[in-house]
Amino acid sequence: MKKFRQALRKFIFWYFVITISWVLIYRFINPPITYLMVQRAVERKIDGKDWKMERSWLEMDELSDNLKKAAIAGEDARFLSHWGFDIEALQNAVEKNKKRKRVIGGSTISQQTAKNVFLWPGRSYIRKGFEAYFTLLIELLWGKERILEVYLNVIEMGDGIYGAEAATQQYYGKSARSLSKSQAALLVAVFPNPLRWTPNRPTRYIYYKQGLILRNMRHIGKLPF
Repeated sequence: MKKFRQALRKFIFWYFVITISWVLIYRFINPPITYLMVQRAVERKIDGKDWKMERSWLEMDELSDNLKKAAIAGEDARFLSHWGFDIEALQNAVEKNKKRKRVIGGSTISQQTAKNVFLWPGRSYIRKGFEAYFTLLIELLWGKERILEVYLNVIEMGDGIYGAEAATQQYYGKSARSLSKSQAALLVAVFPNPLRWTPNRPTRYIYYKQGLILRNMRHIGKLPF
């Protein structure tokens, strides 16, 4: 038991050292790749398609303010005020899921960023536990500006397409630097399932979501970054 406790203490110590260092590195260095990017590329190869991983990083001050506001309005209305977790949104999601077949999530932008950058896709309690841990770390060590920048540059936005710049080049033939309010809202409307929906062929439901996002954007004042 003594050796076990010593080994456990060493494991815990090095786990914290490695994970905190990892998060600190990504505060200053852009994540080069994510687990999901590799998984999707492998799935494409298995399906007989070409290897595809389109992405192009834009710094925070290069991204359109319309896109930043649309992301907050559509994905996490209290992003600027919470500390990584939105209990009210989570409770609302739980209540709605009791009444519908299609499960909706209550994850914040911070949680999604932690999952996308440091973890693997899935819904297990173990992964959720790691997600909560990394969410706290990026809130403490990155701050809101860096979290939103990374989120908008790594999120899946289509088949083999990651980040706002690659997506807007694909769908609108322009840079994410100059998105209009309507374009930004439509792009964010497909975030929950970019392999099913696309801004090129919006469904009635996507147009409805675009309208809600545009309405919510009006309530967001000047961003602090």
